[in-house]
Amino acid sequence: MTNPREQAKKDAPQPEEQPVETTEEIKGQAPEQVSGETERKSPLDEVLGQAEKAYAAYMEAERQVARAYRENEIQVTKAYTKTEQQVQKDFDNTVAQALKARDDATAQALNSRETALQQAEKTFNKEKESTDKACEEAIAQALNMRQDSLERGRKVRDETIEQAWQIYSKMAK
Repeated sequence: MTNPREQAKKDAPQPEEQPVETTEEIKGQAPEQVSGETERKSPLDEVLGQAEKAYAAYMEAERQVARAYRENEIQVTKAYTKTEQQVQKDFDNTVAQALKARDDATAQALNSRETALQQAEKTFNKEKESTDKACEEAIAQALNMRQDSLERGRKVRDETIEQAWQIYSKMAK
């Protein structure tokens, strides 16, 4: 990349080289020539004018370079700000998606938990009913067996008492 100052120097119009008259040459001229030259620009005045123009062009070029740098700074700042905003927007979107995914997973887990609890409750109730029924049947069966045993026992007792009385009555006769 070229130096802006060097570029301005290259772009500035170069003065044409003209022979510069020395003071002695001017002194050697007749007064009307010197006064005529004074009215007419002297080569030194032309060189000074060209130098002033070149300096003015250089200063304008320097101002243009400064403006270009400032515009570039503004554009770079805008681009950075836009990139920064996009990065923040992407970050916010990613965070929002992560939070939504977490919330959805939590809701699904709670739903699955609730379903599992309901299923476990149903299974528990079904098993409890089954065991209660089995218990009631076992108690009823045991009750029946007890009743049967008691009836058989009474019957045997009654028969035994009957036999004893029959034997006693045979003996008492």
